[in-house]
Amino acid sequence: MTAANSANRREPAVHRDPTIHLFAVGQVVRLRGGYGVFTSRVGDIYRITATLPPSGNALQYRIRNEREQYERVAPEDSLEAMRAAEPGEGDALMDRTFSR
Repeated sequence: MTAANSANRREPAVHRDPTIHLFAVGQVVRLRGGYGVFTSRVGDIYRITATLPPSGNALQYRIRNEREQYERVAPEDSLEAMRAAEPGEGDALMDRTFSR
């Protein structure tokens, strides 16, 4: 295949079922910026506590930050997945970063 042919070839679009939640209960997520809807700081870490029915075209989740005493409802497009740190992983990073 020539370079011109490969440049014109397009990958098929991936379509996902809009009624299936992208995130699972227990998954760690972070709020994306730029919405102005939430009173928390953008980037705060939350855990999915429940999946909720859609509101309009947006799937929703119940989320909770361990520092807060309440849960929030967030649309799927305002969340992004995070990798949960293993127990003690943050401590080791602190030691490597700030120890002599």
